[in-house]
Amino acid sequence: MTTDEQPEAVRPQPQTTQETEFFWTSGRDGRLRFQACAECRALIHPPQPRCRHCRGHTDDRREVSGFATLIGFTVNHRFPTPGLPTPFVVAQVAIEEDPRVRLTTNVVHCAPRDLRLGMRMEVVFERAGEAWLPLFRPCPDQPPPAPLPVDEPAPERMREYVRTAPVTRRFEERAVISGAGASRIGRRLMVPPLELTVEACEKAVADAGLTFDDIDGLSTYPGGGAYAGFAEGGVSALESALGIRPVWHNGAGETFGPGGSVIAAMLAVAGGLARHVLCFRTVWEATYAELLRQGRIRMPRPAGPEGWFKPFGAVSPAVMLAMNAQRHMHRHGTTRETLGWIALNQRANAARHPDAVYRDPLTMDDYLSARTVTTPFGLYDCDVPCDASTAVVVSAAETAPDLPKPPVRVEAVGTQILERPEWDQSTLTHEPQVLGQAAHLWTRTDLRPSDVDVALLYDGFTFNCLSWIEALGFCGIGEARDFLDGGKNIARDGVLPLNPHGGQLSHGRTHGMGLLHEAVLQLRGEAGARQVAGARTAVVSSGGLTPSGVLLLRTDG
Repeated sequence: MTTDEQPEAVRPQPQTTQETEFFWTSGRDGRLRFQACAECRALIHPPQPRCRHCRGHTDDRREVSGFATLIGFTVNHRFPTPGLPTPFVVAQVAIEEDPRVRLTTNVVHCAPRDLRLGMRMEVVFERAGEAWLPLFRPCPDQPPPAPLPVDEPAPERMREYVRTAPVTRRFEERAVISGAGASRIGRRLMVPPLELTVEACEKAVADAGLTFDDIDGLSTYPGGGAYAGFAEGGVSALESALGIRPVWHNGAGETFGPGGSVIAAMLAVAGGLARHVLCFRTVWEATYAELLRQGRIRMPRPAGPEGWFKPFGAVSPAVMLAMNAQRHMHRHGTTRETLGWIALNQRANAARHPDAVYRDPLTMDDYLSARTVTTPFGLYDCDVPCDASTAVVVSAAETAPDLPKPPVRVEAVGTQILERPEWDQSTLTHEPQVLGQAAHLWTRTDLRPSDVDVALLYDGFTFNCLSWIEALGFCGIGEARDFLDGGKNIARDGVLPLNPHGGQLSHGRTHGMGLLHEAVLQLRGEAGARQVAGARTAVVSSGGLTPSGVLLLRTDG
């Protein structure tokens, strides 16, 4: 079915390039088409110059039936989009001819309450500007629900795909974390972000017993090209403010999540490029949102087309990750209460942190009755936008005897990408870019999950945290419901003390580096009322959805 009538409010325009134009204009004649491999005949989406399955040429275009299986959906209540008044359904479907190919889309002509995973769907096109958007509706005649597609590689088999490099000495042994510092943190501080960055850096350098004259390297994530509210301007901004004159510097977004700046600094120190590297991460999303509301700054115009997700209202990572959470619930029996125990744990821990943004008690009733963001996520499944900066100093290991405080050593890192990087083509039942990195970590150390005393796991959403718990082996894949039940296992005195500072869900969205800062304090025994007794080993995860990383830290004690 095709309609040439324009809706009153036009959706964001999809990305149209020489490679993708055929896809976005397929609906002109009511037919769905994909790029296909000329050799193994696999469907390829998004379009690529080679087939990822056989690396053959992909110069074919193939018409498909338009039928698909519903493999995920979320009812978006929080993020309005032109042409899509909330609430509306964002969905993912697997194409019937090749279920490895999935589309992010909208479900139409159906009430959300009638949707079930595994339903057979059919395409219906809606024109938006020069593009025809493939939407889907349930087929009139429904066969028994189809199973979810199989992940490649499967979550349980990630270790089989990890590559290990033979080395005589691991680079982790040549670097230590010598200092850590954090700026003030809060909602709408209305402070320039660079001021917060300098504040955190001053504290980290002093904590390491150094001066800025000792710093010969700078490293940050995501660097100077980040969108407003997400950084202070990168290495260039800090160098302009402080005049450090580094012999080595690094600033990039396509790295191992926010912890990528730390791993890069370790490599620089291990390679002799620098001796003391200052790593920093700043967010000021709360102030940025307030300035927009007041009209004191303007929302920047998008630099290019809107991509594969935004035409369908998938404008937040919450929308995409909610479908992974839904699939985990479908396959493993996870419940909203399972996620709730993570939120309650983080809030109880934040009550012991004087700087946490949210410290008031939170009950399971509060969690379950909070307003919906995008099903199954409610308000307390989402982290707290704030203004803050965090910094650490990475130093050469031979400087450890001269440090004023015990060094924190990096036992191992996990960085390998095993899952597809595109959100809607990647791992179905966990946060993408978690399983592979976690599997890689344990190949670089003789320690095991049972040796970890405290876990600082990324919790931009509750489900991120659940994904890391299973991926790192603190419980089996699909066993989080039992592991988290009642919250005792992840409490400060439990078998896996989790985010004792409150995490991003209650302490504030310091975007991964706040987790590392807390790990340093815990391993030094400097966490005060929230200190985990006898903490000597900590695991810290950084990011997810985008290429992420994980670090295993220890002390000499």
